[in-house]
Formats: sequence, C-alpha cells, structure tokens
Amino acid sequence: MLAVLGPGGVGGFLAAALARAGTPVTVVAREATARALAERGIEVDSVLLGAFHASPPAVDRIALRAGDTLLVATKANGLAAALERVAGEPGLVIPLLNGLDHMAPLRERFGARAVAAASIRIVSDRPETGRVVHTSRFLNIDVAPSSPAVEEFAATMDAAGVPVHVYDSEPGVLWSKLVRLNALACTTSAYDLPLGAIREDPDKRATLRACVEEAAAVARAEGADADAERTMAEIDAAHAGLTTSMQRDLAAGRDSELDAIAGSVLRAAKRHGIACPEIEKLVEIIQAR
Repeated sequence: MLAVLGPGGVGGFLAAALARAGTPVTVVAREATARALAERGIEVDSVLLGAFHASPPAVDRIALRAGDTLLVATKANGLAAALERVAGEPGLVIPLLNGLDHMAPLRERFGARAVAAASIRIVSDRPETGRVVHTSRFLNIDVAPSSPAVEEFAATMDAAGVPVHVYDSEPGVLWSKLVRLNALACTTSAYDLPLGAIREDPDKRATLRACVEEAAAVARAEGADADAERTMAEIDAAHAGLTTSMQRDLAAGRDSELDAIAGSVLRAAKRHGIACPEIEKLVEIIQAR
C-alpha cells in the first residue's frame, strides 16, 4: 500500500497522479477533508500532466505495515498532529516537507532505516479542498540513499509521470532544495512580488543572489555539494509569475513556514559560525509583516 499524508498542493497532486496511473493509493487527512475527498475526489490542473480527475480513497486514520510506503506531505507546523493519524510501522517513509527539522521526529517515530531523505521540486497550490493547480514546468522528487524499497518507489512514481532521482548523499538531497527554496520564499515573501519582478530589479536580484550564496555556504558546511551559480541558473529558468507557498500563506493570514525554511538555514549557519546577513534581514522584514 502507498499512503499520502496531507492532501494539500503537493500531497493532493501526487495522490491524484498515482491514482490516475492505476496505483493503489490512500489519502490520509483530517476527518472533514477526508469526507470531502471521498465524496468529490481531486480535480487537477497541471501544466505537465494536463487536467484530470482522480478519486483515491480518503480516510482520517490509517494503519500501515512493513511493506507499505508513506509519503508525508504536510506543512512542517502540522506534522505532529498529522502523525497522530498514522498507526503501524511502514517500511519506507518519504518526507516531502520543507526545511530540515522534520527528519529527527520522523526517524524517532518510524526508525532511521525507514525514513529516507527526500525533497520535491514543484509549484503546486490547493485553492480549495479537492482542487489542485500545478503551475511549474519543473517536477521531480530527489531521494537518498538507494534501497530496494526506494527503487520500487521511484519506479512507481515514474510510471505516474513524476520523475524520481535517487542519490547517495542525504545532505545533498535536503540542501539542494533548501538553498533554492529559502532564497525564493524569503524574497517573494519579503517583497510580496512574483519572481520575475524580483529578477528584473537590480537591488532585489542582488539580495536574491546573496541569499543563495549564504545558504550555499551553509550547505557546503553541512556536507552538501552546493553551487550558487547552478542554483541561480535554476532560478533564472523558472517562470516569471512564480510565487511561493510562504508568500501565499502570509497574504492569506495563515501560519507560514518561515521557521521551517529560513530558520533551518540560520540554525545550521549558527552551528558552523557562518554569517547570513541578507537572510536575516529578509526574515526581519517578513516577521514585521
């Protein structure tokens, strides 16, 4: 069995893609959300997979066994409550949360061998329950390290139209996304602008680059092969209208993942004695909002 915990923009998209491909998948959500999804299913509008409807089973609690895989796609600040909905010991846990701090509680709960390091590259939003809009031309999941269960997971996701790359380095998988996401989330949220407007403004672009360079230095200290130029090239290739979930959460007055994203970078920087003045400046602006 494959279960998806958290049917938001990421989890809902993945559950629907798996269901469309004929893979047995169950969504785990709060009671009201599970009931709505069981009744209506999930409508997806994706720039890569097209528009489609899927109806994976949805439950508010699940018991998993050693042969099962759990995809954790909650927000970082909702992880503890979401885990109360999961019983049993799945053989593989794929966490697709932002930041770094989720790894320790997940490994404490399920065991270090079961929990892989993973990240997803996607811009996907859930405007309302049961509706997912995927707007990014990029889409892939990175996982480390390799194992038979990880390789089987990769093949399953590939068949559903979601490419999976398997690596050896856990820091590389976690930090490759965090360096990029931190810069995007902090700048779009501080300025409340889409990426294109930030790239076109010389001063804001300089801040964006500084955020990448600061986080890349921290990532290298953590053992990741982080390259600021490579990350900037990825950011420059993204579509101009790109916004971030943290930016949207702030605009809607919801709790944001500022601590999970920028906080993870700054805590790691402190461990290594690395200064991150531009990231700290943007965090102060965001907190003031």
